[in-house]
Amino acid sequence: MSATGSGRRTPMAPAVPVSRQQGRPEVAARVLGEYLRLLRKEQGLALKDVAEPIRGSVAKVSRLERGVSPPKERDIEELIRFFRVSDERAREIRALLRQAQESPWWKQFSDVTPEYLRRLIGLEGAAVGIYTYENHVVPGLLQTPAYARSVIRAALPNAHDDDIERRVTLRMTRQQLIHSPQRPRVVALLDEGILRRPVGGAAVMCAQLEHLREVARLENVHVRVVEFEKGACRVPSYPITRLHFGDGGPSQLVYVEHIDSAHYVTRASEVEQYRVVLDKINQVAADRRRSRELLDEAIAGYRERARADS
Repeated sequence: MSATGSGRRTPMAPAVPVSRQQGRPEVAARVLGEYLRLLRKEQGLALKDVAEPIRGSVAKVSRLERGVSPPKERDIEELIRFFRVSDERAREIRALLRQAQESPWWKQFSDVTPEYLRRLIGLEGAAVGIYTYENHVVPGLLQTPAYARSVIRAALPNAHDDDIERRVTLRMTRQQLIHSPQRPRVVALLDEGILRRPVGGAAVMCAQLEHLREVARLENVHVRVVEFEKGACRVPSYPITRLHFGDGGPSQLVYVEHIDSAHYVTRASEVEQYRVVLDKINQVAADRRRSRELLDEAIAGYRERARADS
């Protein structure tokens, strides 16, 4: 029993590597959430016990601990008082809060980018591994400007040219991640239909597939094709992206994009289900050599068609 008679123990310092979050808002939010979760567990409290002090629900506390919802200063201050943390720990928590509220580089594109996609971009920057399956288009991290322009224009036929170009610029800036010093390991599993679907025409596709072939030579990028006959009974009808982290927050999450929204999966049991699906796709995907052969075959076909069109 504590001196206050509440039955809660004064918490020990949680083993959260605060310094590893590197100032990125999404990372800081995830580390802050994990910090709060450890404080709650240290005191033997359930989610419902923490909901009342911040005038919220169990779901709200769960989202805060998983870094799903942006932390609010009022809630964090209430939790600092509720947990009775030391001044030193309070300073660390407030530092994480400030970093979680900072504006990231992609904030300048908020007028042309939905919130769910902006969050993905921020999380990509914190990931040590990005594992994605795509069934319709080349993943945004691996698109050429012309291909991206065609994809965006098809999705937004009434958008102004300036808005489309801003989206293209955002996508190209986002790609700097795979060449950065902190570059994550990227595994892109592509349905064979992506190679056969002439987005933007033969010339655009030829350049896009040549780019895929080149980027696949990078040590941290693996491009593998799921052939029709191999993936028929294994692949889902929607794209999946799993992000793996090493920043001190929850270790992974899954992003499932829909037509005009996206679903972030953070619960461990659900994440595991998607991990198994991606693993099954990986098992039937062509190896790197065969994938390169498929790319070469498709490139040759588009080159011939481009010459015929010129």
